[in-house]
Amino acid sequence: MCTDLKKMNKDAQMRATINQKLIETGERERLKELLRAKLIECGWKDQLKAHCKDVIKEKGLEHVTVDDLVAEITPKGRALVPDSVKKELLQRIRTFLAQHASL
Repeated sequence: MCTDLKKMNKDAQMRATINQKLIETGERERLKELLRAKLIECGWKDQLKAHCKDVIKEKGLEHVTVDDLVAEITPKGRALVPDSVKKELLQRIRTFLAQHASL
């Protein structure tokens, strides 16, 4: 149990270090821009927008909060991200990590 906790803590520290390096180098912003562009290009944004409209129509504008909407669309939004986009982003992150192996 204790070793699991240590591993989780070490993983969290590694994620924080990687995230900090991504921010410092500006790579995080570049990755976010790439993701935005790819999601728009594949129609993801339009699909999610349509889903939001459907949810609002179904429940009624007066009965939907932003939090409700986010909770409702988040799983679908994640599921709709094409594998090709996920793979490209993952490859870019791996390349970044290989170039900054001193982390």
